Amino acid sequence: MEQKSTQDYLKAVYSLAKNGDKVSTTQISQKLEVAPASVTEMLKKLSEDGYVNYSPYHGSTLTDKGLQEAQKIARKHRLLEKFLSDVLHIGKDKVHTEACRMEHALSDEAEESLCRFLKHPDICSDDGKTIPACDLPFSNCEECMRLHSQGLEEVGKRKEHLVALSELKAGQTGKIGFIRGGHTVLQRLLDMGLTPGTKVTLIRAAPFEGPIEVFVRGSKLAIGRGIASKVFVDTHTSELKPE
Repeated sequence: MEQKSTQDYLKAVYSLAKNGDKVSTTQISQKLEVAPASVTEMLKKLSEDGYVNYSPYHGSTLTDKGLQEAQKIARKHRLLEKFLSDVLHIGKDKVHTEACRMEHALSDEAEESLCRFLKHPDICSDDGKTIPACDLPFSNCEECMRLHSQGLEEVGKRKEHLVALSELKAGQTGKIGFIRGGHTVLQRLLDMGLTPGTKVTLIRAAPFEGPIEVFVRGSKLAIGRGIASKVFVDTHTSELKPE
């Protein structure tokens, strides 16, 4: 049986968690196809290293540190799935396995180049899951493309930890830090008042991937999940409170 890495476990917890719910040892064991005892041992280690909040018999959640690392590897995995499926036309039954093999070796620089090559995709082709935002310090994809075309290579990393607006819980507030997409998408969101630096609160999300309702700039606004997945917010800014 293939030995699973720390990143495999973090990615498993990340993919299994729904709205921040705790993930059981059994769930992780089944997803990774490893013995429950091995899962418990790894969760204890991840807890000691500050990646996981682990409570025996009560499930586990990712810490901020663990979530950031999990989203990083999930981003690489989903970009690779998009590339393998849409560009190389690898069979759907092989895409996930191939991406798992490649994700650990993909450098950050190669990941950035792959994202630009794929034109900043929103979702992976294998399971339709949202591709997490990059950690480059841009407020939108156009900035990335423009500065890269000018030959600027070293831009540092974003300090804020961002999550997609579509992944917020009801009542949760965040400050918009990044918008994914080209000029048309950016302009559409700007027209709706969804601009970088703006606070937004998720009021409710319709079931079955229906639209979400948000509170922004003193008004309620209903937007589709597709457009919401292009808006990424920082939920850890100290001054964040629902307006």
